[in-house]
Amino acid sequence: MSKRRQERMAVEIKRVLSRIIQEDIKDPRIDFSTVSITRVEVPNDFSHARVNVSILGDEHKQEETMKTLQKAKGYLRTELAREIQIRHAPELELRLDKSIEHGIRISSLLEGLKEENKTGDE
Repeated sequence: MSKRRQERMAVEIKRVLSRIIQEDIKDPRIDFSTVSITRVEVPNDFSHARVNVSILGDEHKQEETMKTLQKAKGYLRTELAREIQIRHAPELELRLDKSIEHGIRISSLLEGLKEENKTGDE
């Protein structure tokens, strides 16, 4: 398969899974405003998809949300196959991605340093 087709499939899987998680899953344990799909990687044969999920919140909340999403993997895969209309839906591998959380932390540290420099210059 071409690299371009892989990229298009990854983007489409990301779009569809994001919509399914935000609109279709009705689980009170998940705060959907803090869940986002950051990246999807698909191999040449489309046999599986590595889905990076970012969850804002403390460790307990992240663990609880990941467990819930892991349990909903079958539903996610079925809905993905139905919506994309492919014969064999890829096996989903959900992974916790802490890059957004890390970026927010670095940004707040830089803001703190900026404020220290302002008060130190006066």
